[in-house]
Parts: sequence; structure tokens; C-alpha cells
Amino acid sequence: MIRNFTRALAVATALGALAAPALAADEEFVLISHAPDSDSWWNTIKNAINLAGEEMKVRVDYRNPPTGDLADMARIVEQATAAGPDGIIVTIADANVLSGPIKAAVDQGIPVITINSGTAEQSREMGALMHVGQPEYDAGKAAGERAKAEGATSFLCVNHYITNPASVERCQGFADALGVPLGNQMVDAGQDPSEIQNKVAAYLTANPDTSAILTLGPTSAHPTIRAVKDAGLENDIVFGTFDLSAEIAAAIKDGTIDFAIDQQPFLQGYLPVVFLTNYVRYGVIPANDVNSGPGFITKDNIAQVEALAGQYR
Repeated sequence: MIRNFTRALAVATALGALAAPALAADEEFVLISHAPDSDSWWNTIKNAINLAGEEMKVRVDYRNPPTGDLADMARIVEQATAAGPDGIIVTIADANVLSGPIKAAVDQGIPVITINSGTAEQSREMGALMHVGQPEYDAGKAAGERAKAEGATSFLCVNHYITNPASVERCQGFADALGVPLGNQMVDAGQDPSEIQNKVAAYLTANPDTSAILTLGPTSAHPTIRAVKDAGLENDIVFGTFDLSAEIAAAIKDGTIDFAIDQQPFLQGYLPVVFLTNYVRYGVIPANDVNSGPGFITKDNIAQVEALAGQYR
């Protein structure tokens, strides 16, 4: 009896070994973003790819142009393609600059998923498998509709990354929702915090009738918070921002910021790693793109996400 049981167990184990896929766990993926080293918002995506890599037992390298230069980013895509990874995850910061390198990766047979910047349509045109991100114009417009409901009629859009077309789409959507031209209400703020704060302060001084402010992420939000507080306008301006950080969360709680637009960057890092792993191993992938946002964070729900800000939210 024991001999038969042992033999049956050995056969079952052998069959199980044959049925299970032989996973060497040696897949290597590369995520290439447009973000400069100074942009802390991308820490959430880095956390996401690290977690997904551990769970899926794959290696995921994060690469970016240190200064945010898109020509440099295009070269990074080309270098990654030449190395022949098992998959590439990449932002479409500027389709004109990146279309060639991304198409070249696809033509070489490398599976590509686009994330964050760009559109699902651009992703398909380049031959990518899918896009995981937020429709930027729609997100800006939704923010503008919120501001309009609060009575806003004029605004300042603080654009810290004006070379990224997606950033302009955010500002344009906001303007269209308010029913006013974008014009000079969008300011090229640059990346330096002191310069951003000074530009915002100067604009508010020159345009005292400004009734709303939109910032496009922590880089521009943090200095703008200081400028608004210095001017004593916390209760006089509808202040919305994209993305979340500990400082933005605090400003939502104290009433300086009315809402933050959450594109859930964790999903933009985590899901592509999972999708690429399953595609490479089993040939399966969702047939649809994934809209990771927009969602809105306000005083009503900030408690749910505050503890995770900058890590997973």
C-alpha cells in the first residue's frame, strides 16, 4: 500500500512538473520615462515596477533623461532596443520625437506598452500592444468643470514641463471647460522651485482677478502653494493640481488646494510589467487600453490615500 502510494505520488509530481511552465524568471524589461531626475512624482512608478518585478520574478530597469531632454530620451529608447530586452514600457512624451524609435523597437519584434503621456491612438499608430494612462485633455477639462462649478472665470495654468505636449493638453482642457481662451493664462514655469514661486506671485499681482489655478504636478504645485499662501489667497482662489504628494495632501487638508487629479501612477508602472510578463510567457494580453485616471482627491477622501502619497498613490 505504501509502495503504491509512493509510486502514485512520484507520477503525480512528475506530471505536475511537465504541466507547469518552465519559468526561468529571466525576462528583462525596460521602462523609459521622459521625467528629469528632479521629478519625485515618478517614485511611485519606480515602486510599482519594483513590486511587480518581485511578484512576477522579472527584472525591470528604469531609465530616463536626467534633464528631461526628449532627444536624449529618444536615444535611450534606441539604446534599449539595440540591447534586445524582452519588452519595453515607454511614455509618449512627444509623438514627433519618439515615434521613430518606438516603431523601430516594434519592428525588431520587441513587445511595447506605452504609458502615462500620449494617447491610445498614438500608441496604436506606433504598433504598441496597448496604452496605460490618463487622457490628458479630458482630465484637464474635468478639472475645469469643477473649477467652473465653484465660480471660476479666469485662471493661471502653471506649466513646469511645457515641452511635453500632454502638459499643454491639460491646460487647454481646463480653459475649454471654463469657456475662455488659453492664451497667456498658461505660464512656462520651468523646473526651478524659486523661479516657479516668483512667476506665480508675479502673475497673481499683475492679474488680481485670477479666480483659479491649475498646476500640473508636485514640481509646480509645491512652489505655487507657497505663493498662494504668501499672498493670503487660500480662500479666494479655486486651486487644483495634478498628482499627489505629501505636501499636496497637506494643502488639501488645510484648504489651500481644492482637489488633486489622480491618474494613479502605481497602475501605470505595475500593470504593464504584469501584462508584458504574461504576454511573453503565455501570449495573452488584454484587448483594451487602460485608463488609469482621472480620479479626484478632495478633503472628503484624502484620509484614504494620504498615508500612501508618494509611495503607491
